[in-house]
Amino acid sequence: QKLIVCCVMSRLTALYRTTAAITRRTQLSAAVRTLSVIPPGSSLEEVVVDKYVVASAQARLPNDVHERNALYEEEETRSMGGVEATVRHNWTKQEIADIYHLPFYELMYRASTVHRMYWDPKEVQQCTLLSIKTGGCTEDCSYCSQSTRYKTFVKPTPTMKVQEVLEAAQRAKDAGSTRFCMGAAWRELGNKKNAFNHILDMVRGVNGMGLEVCCTLGMVSAEQARQLKEAGLTAYNHNLDTSPEHYPNVITTRSYQDRLDTLAHVREAGISVCSGGILGLGEQETDRVGLLHVLATLPEHPESVPINALVSVEGTPLGDDRDIDEVDAFDMARVIATARIVMPRTMVRLSAGRLSFSDAEQFLMFQAGANSIFNGDKLLTTANPEFDADQQLFHKFGFQGKPAHKGPLVAPSEDEGKVVITKVKAAEEKHFA
Repeated sequence: QKLIVCCVMSRLTALYRTTAAITRRTQLSAAVRTLSVIPPGSSLEEVVVDKYVVASAQARLPNDVHERNALYEEEETRSMGGVEATVRHNWTKQEIADIYHLPFYELMYRASTVHRMYWDPKEVQQCTLLSIKTGGCTEDCSYCSQSTRYKTFVKPTPTMKVQEVLEAAQRAKDAGSTRFCMGAAWRELGNKKNAFNHILDMVRGVNGMGLEVCCTLGMVSAEQARQLKEAGLTAYNHNLDTSPEHYPNVITTRSYQDRLDTLAHVREAGISVCSGGILGLGEQETDRVGLLHVLATLPEHPESVPINALVSVEGTPLGDDRDIDEVDAFDMARVIATARIVMPRTMVRLSAGRLSFSDAEQFLMFQAGANSIFNGDKLLTTANPEFDADQQLFHKFGFQGKPAHKGPLVAPSEDEGKVVITKVKAAEEKHFA
């Protein structure tokens, strides 16, 4: 037994000398670090095995996504339960396809484990989306009931008054929402100066109520994004919808690059990016992989990725196309799970189409890694679960809402030391006196 212990100790000593490994403990509340001194001649690249230790089971990370990510800039991988995860931006399409096509049981296990390595699974963000300007859009999006090119039940309405919007925001806050999103049906803000000034007032007002504020206003310029940021905008939604290859089959009046340019303007202004897609646009599975590939290889992963199931509207080309298969819960769960694995620190939002799924099916999607929802009675122009029903759903699942203007809870598995965190960093060389 003594011989075995000596052999083990010898091997551990050799390992430490070879890798110059350091164990560092970080206490989020006090940012305390302890580092060993590296002797001259040691390798300047270190492999660091780490665990974070937090002061409270309710400790929260910073709310700003950039501040949050900065805490982990030296982090290479996380592992738990035989699953390894990493935040990276060089995914290949084939790598994402291999994840997407895993057997369903294996995909769900991996995604659920990754989710628990980075998030507290009981905390779910609640967002409310209000259409502040409905119908009359000149775009030809094949799924949209608000386009002037199609005859649907939607009738154009003028932009809502600022006070009307603030009253709606207060109702959403009273019902438990912590992020309020305002959508306008038009191609772009362009030269709509009066409308833009009203929207800036709305953003200031909603922000002043203690809610996070999100907008989806079509294409915006760099200057407009800057003004929205100054007014207090938290996030900007601009979906890519589908893969670059399938996109021209859905929309012809706005290019894919137009959408990417808007995301760049928003990102450069310091606004959190919200961008995802829609399932049920006649796409193939390769297109779902292609969409996730674009999102996962952006310079920064979106703060949130909404995954929508098409709500077919009679009168639109896709709504009238009977050859398109309906999206089922397994389709949604597979895309959500893949998104969770390739973008571990991104909120994945269960969005349009949620009303078509049972409580059990929705739970499957949360298990796949969704941790944000849209609630309220309408999602722009289509039905969405009512506030009361969502509160009952949260109670049934044991979920709690994420507070506004507060960062996410530290993952319990991280707090309890169950997650092994590996870092690769350039070490600062120290010289002895």
